[in-house]
Amino acid sequence: MVVGSACTISNGMDKLQTFNTKYSGETKLKDLQSGWTVKVHQRIKEGEKTRVQAFEGTVIAKKHGNEAGGTITIRRVSGGIGVEKVFPLHLPSIEKVQVLKKPKVHRAKLYYLRDKSSREIKKKMKQEVVA
Repeated sequence: MVVGSACTISNGMDKLQTFNTKYSGETKLKDLQSGWTVKVHQRIKEGEKTRVQAFEGTVIAKKHGNEAGGTITIRRVSGGIGVEKVFPLHLPSIEKVQVLKKPKVHRAKLYYLRDKSSREIKKKMKQEVVA
């Protein structure tokens, strides 16, 4: 039994290594930082048709670096309700990412923005607009 489980672990590690070598450096979300305002264009399949849907918001967290399980959390307020979406770094359905603003923030995780109003958020971040 010990030999069988060791084979399973090594086989799983081989899959992880092949995934890492296949997708290393190919992600569009790799260079994003917390606090940036971005617009992520994602392909959505509805029935037989596909379309591109944009999600614009502030990056509040980047987790697990650039590895296979890395994610980016983007937050926006729509109609007075906060909406957060988590995008895996290596999601193949992401068409492109536009960086709209690059403010300077002092924290890696901006979870405190969930409790702030938009006026307080603008005060907290020093705006540097990217054209």
